[in-house]
Amino acid sequence: MTERSAGLSAYAAVTAAYWAFMLTDGALRMLVLLHFHSLGFSPVQLAYLFLLYEVAGMATNLAAGWIAARFGLASTLYAGLGLQVAALLSLAQLEPSWSVPVSVAFVMCVQGASGVAKDLAKMSSKSAVKLLAPSGGGGLFRWVAVLTGSKNAVKGLGFLLGAVLLAGAGFVPAVLAMAAVLAAILAAVALLMPPGLPRGRKGAKFSEVLSDSANVNWLSAARVFLFGARDVWFVVGIPIYFYAVLSDGSEAGNRAAFFMIGSFMAVWIILYGAVQAAAPRILRAASRPEGELIRAARGWAAGLALVPAALVVAVLLSPAPTPWLTGLLVAGLLAFGAVFAVNSSLHSYLILAFSKSERVTMDVGFYYMANAGGRLLGTLLSGLTYQAGGLPLVLGTAAVMVGLSAGFAGQLRDRPADAPA
Repeated sequence: MTERSAGLSAYAAVTAAYWAFMLTDGALRMLVLLHFHSLGFSPVQLAYLFLLYEVAGMATNLAAGWIAARFGLASTLYAGLGLQVAALLSLAQLEPSWSVPVSVAFVMCVQGASGVAKDLAKMSSKSAVKLLAPSGGGGLFRWVAVLTGSKNAVKGLGFLLGAVLLAGAGFVPAVLAMAAVLAAILAAVALLMPPGLPRGRKGAKFSEVLSDSANVNWLSAARVFLFGARDVWFVVGIPIYFYAVLSDGSEAGNRAAFFMIGSFMAVWIILYGAVQAAAPRILRAASRPEGELIRAARGWAAGLALVPAALVVAVLLSPAPTPWLTGLLVAGLLAFGAVFAVNSSLHSYLILAFSKSERVTMDVGFYYMANAGGRLLGTLLSGLTYQAGGLPLVLGTAAVMVGLSAGFAGQLRDRPADAPA
């Protein structure tokens, strides 16, 4: 097997494993959100269920870059898949008779383990792209866009799958079925993984995780507020708002609402993934110098801030739910998803472009720690803002956070022409 074919095979195996993981990750998020909302959990309590998931992601990304540099990317990928199986099996042990505080604490812990698993798998997959992608002709941007875009399309299917499984099979059977499928995929990937991923170096030091690159640090700050702006409406606010609008309180009405909310979230994520995959073409990345792409990050973020700001005005003009408002929200949030996808894909390319090959897992881990920090901030604010001020405050907060992301992206500077990759 040639070096190129080995690299392509390793990339395909990593991508397939990441797809399988993200399918269960999306399904699990929708299962937990809708199941516990139907049990009467408040928006803030629902946000708490996901907080440890994001806290664990921050800690994991900080450490995972060093772990991968020390023990190899394959080991962190397998660890992420295995831990997700364990988290799913643990969640199936939840007892309906437990009190709300006990249930919240238990699910937070399980979600924390799932957060560790997700970020081990993500860091492994994204770092592998930097090391395996072809160097010329915009190959790096294309490969990272395909991985990220396809992953999010699969995660969107996971949202739909979670809603369908909850409505059709129930919570525990759905969780056990996902654990069984993911365990089988883990076994297959471990047996069939071709060579091509680095095995690690014994001299890697944990202190190397913190980046001394100004561009990596500014981009990480921009990432915090970009993903905070997405999750401030995505995690709790919009699903609960749509549930209140769509459900009539009956069991059949609840199931119909579950399906419609899951379908919307699935379509949003699939659209997001499709636009991410097309981002190199949208940005004409193959024919533009890196400096232009760096400067484009601020403009695309500024454009994104206009979408939630416009939706705030629409909601204030019609405070009571109406069909036209619901339709406008759906269209507006889909537009947010498309523009957000270009921003996200551009960030994902830039972090790899800014990273040096010998410390790519460190820089990617640090960057995705910032990503998890943004999701943590957005998750917490999603419950708090919806409970305090409803949908206008949720969407207004999203607009402010995107504006901050644009400001940080504006601090990025061109790399010297002879900077090492």
